[in-house]
Amino acid sequence: MINQLIFLYFAAVIIASAVLTITRRNPVHSVLFMLLLFFHIAGVFVLLNAEFLAAVQLIVYAGAILILYLFVVMLLSVDRESSAARANRFWPWLIGFGLVIAGEIALLVLRGSFPADRGQAVKQAGAGVKELGIELYTNYLVPFEIASVILLVGLVGAVMLAKRSSE
Repeated sequence: MINQLIFLYFAAVIIASAVLTITRRNPVHSVLFMLLLFFHIAGVFVLLNAEFLAAVQLIVYAGAILILYLFVVMLLSVDRESSAARANRFWPWLIGFGLVIAGEIALLVLRGSFPADRGQAVKQAGAGVKELGIELYTNYLVPFEIASVILLVGLVGAVMLAKRSSE
């Protein structure tokens, strides 16, 4: 019973912070709401007995990716008024897309079967941190490195755009 209440709290905050992330006009406020979102997603992972994923969520997303977003927003100095005016004309599309995604999630939840025990799927997989590391750095080394290079190229591109516009 207490796990369900904690999950409902996490779910409510995740939904609210996701909506606030995409509706705020100030990009820095959006990034802060995204930080709140990442922390609560890590809380859901802890409820599922996936502590490693919770730690990775906090280290990678709340730590590295969010700081990258914040630096890009600050370096590019996004014009708040023009970006807000552009976003206003897409609201009907955004609402429609959100309703379609919510319908698909509801359909999956209603038709899906879930393990009775919390974290049962994680325990059945038998993947500890050691096995996950071996799998990541043997079979998935190239995609892992490609993702790293893509993030680096994005950061360098943002710095170059900011440098070019300030000159």
